[in-house]
Amino acid sequence: MAAVTAGGPRAAALRLLPLAPAVLLLLAFFAGPIVWTVWASFTNAALTGAAAADTRFVGFANFARLLADPAFLDATVLTAVFLLASGVVGQTALGLVLALLARHRSAPVRGAVTVVVVGAWVVPEVVAGFVWVAFLEREGTLNALLGAVGAAPQNWLYTAPMLAVVLANVWKGTAFSMMTYAAGLAEVPTDLEEAARVDGAGRLQVLWHVVLPLLRRTLATTLLLVTLQTVQVFTLIYVMTAGGPGGRTTTLPLLMYQEALRFGDLGYGTAVALALLVVAGLFSAVYIRALRPEEVR
Repeated sequence: MAAVTAGGPRAAALRLLPLAPAVLLLLAFFAGPIVWTVWASFTNAALTGAAAADTRFVGFANFARLLADPAFLDATVLTAVFLLASGVVGQTALGLVLALLARHRSAPVRGAVTVVVVGAWVVPEVVAGFVWVAFLEREGTLNALLGAVGAAPQNWLYTAPMLAVVLANVWKGTAFSMMTYAAGLAEVPTDLEEAARVDGAGRLQVLWHVVLPLLRRTLATTLLLVTLQTVQVFTLIYVMTAGGPGGRTTTLPLLMYQEALRFGDLGYGTAVALALLVVAGLFSAVYIRALRPEEVR
């Protein structure tokens, strides 16, 4: 018995040994940057100047500066608007509509819709940004189409910059939610829908009382993943507007980039990064809370 007991931990260690490289990589490339970011947010770390040579601990000074910074407050509001409009409402709602419309269609129709939507998804964000700039600028395609009906041309990236980046992000990311909803709809028993129709329920009633309740877990999971993707969008907005004009599209990722890399204030920039993490966490907590009643049952 003693030999077995002594060999137990050793055998377990040997079984876990192949995982050691993966654990080291996770610590180096995942946990390491997180720990450094948290540490830097409490310092005056900088890229240049005296603070770069002599970094000091400043406590909560960076976070106090955040709360008093109008640029941070504006960026937080813009981040929430961008997240709600392009992620929660845009991508998830449009993805659900497309999945429902393609559900009972023929294979060629579903394939065509999937190719078009997924094609936008796989386009790199830099390319997608330039495509939308070409579409929305004064000499772009949209003004050419509107000019055919007598509308005056305008620079949409200047007159409606937030709407422009929201539409671009919806176009870019809807494929993900559409595919997750399509997978969820494939698991909905058709006999339940048929029974509801026999009882006299219309299409909208079947959707509301039968299909959507069965998609509750898929809805919450998709919202969570779309939120985490949308809240960190940087390249698309930077290519289209660079946060302008006048800071009207400067979301938290762009503010973080400006403070940390353009102005060289790493301490303040990492504090903005932690604030971005809090925003994402608040939205994620809502979705996890929505899942809890179902898991209890």
